[in-house]
Amino acid sequence: MQPLKKQQVDCNDQGVLFVTAQVDVDLSLILKSHVDPQQLNQLLPVDLAAADGPTDPILAVQINRFQCGGLAIAACASHRFIESTSFTSFLTAWAQAAETGGKLLIKPFFDHHSYFPAENLPSHSDRPRQKIIVERYVFDSKAIQRLSQQLISERPLSRVVAVSTFLTQALLRADIARRGEPRAALIRQLINIRERTVPPVPKQAFGTWLSGSFLELAADHTASAALGENFPALAWRIRDATLQGVRDCAPVLGDKEFGRKLLVGNFLDANKKAETEDCKVIWLMDFSKFCDYELDFGFGNPEWVSIATVPVTDHIIMLNNRSNDGIQAWVCMKESDMQFFRQDKEILLLSANTSG
Repeated sequence: MQPLKKQQVDCNDQGVLFVTAQVDVDLSLILKSHVDPQQLNQLLPVDLAAADGPTDPILAVQINRFQCGGLAIAACASHRFIESTSFTSFLTAWAQAAETGGKLLIKPFFDHHSYFPAENLPSHSDRPRQKIIVERYVFDSKAIQRLSQQLISERPLSRVVAVSTFLTQALLRADIARRGEPRAALIRQLINIRERTVPPVPKQAFGTWLSGSFLELAADHTASAALGENFPALAWRIRDATLQGVRDCAPVLGDKEFGRKLLVGNFLDANKKAETEDCKVIWLMDFSKFCDYELDFGFGNPEWVSIATVPVTDHIIMLNNRSNDGIQAWVCMKESDMQFFRQDKEILLLSANTSG
């Protein structure tokens, strides 16, 4: 095996990059107006487009103070050693430490390497960068109810499945509009494998414990799957694929070959397909449990929890809303594709009926 080169983390024990910044506007401008998602990155301590390089901090925090006295806490971490679940554990531990005077109530588990020894993977920085546009769509309780009415069944589907299906159909229609014809599609749903393996990986395991389900659509099925009247059928296919992905987590630790394919090989295969014109690869990310509106760093509970503008393409990232009855969805696409997505009739209707 070759040296790990770019894929290793060499901690210099200098701690976290911590920055404070003064923002010359009121916080209400962000909370109540249609903020361009791209502008949110100005609140971050580092530039995401250049993050994860050899000299970049593995963890950075910026405290933004607004004219009105409000605060926005922004944090960035290297994906080499952390993903959303681990990041949530870190933020929760930080908030608890602020409340308890420094007590560590969450005990992180750092034994990732004993399960899966590190090895070289293709670096994201080696890929040509394209301009990515991110749009945020808000599905309030009424919008969720309208979608759910199309899914009347003895087995209720979650709002995450309803929203991801709605947006997946719009992405497929936009792709057909841009190309003039349908092509094959691969729909991937990221899955947290913690507590789903046999034996179970601890809930507080630190690292990138991610697997994924996959749903493949042949080119001659993509156009029909994108039709509004086929919304229930596609929703159930996405849900069933996710359930199978969860079941696939069980043998990951006992069958190393299967585990490597599930945790590494399938991701590499999907990335290769995404680089071709033969297949549309759509990534679904359920961050509805990311962080918590009950987190209190000593300033009270947050009014809004969000992500930054992530430089990835064909990703649908779903977060909870403050009232826990809706979804805020972030759609990341290449600029050349986004213009077709924005003009989709269902997206235009959604934009007219909801506010960002």
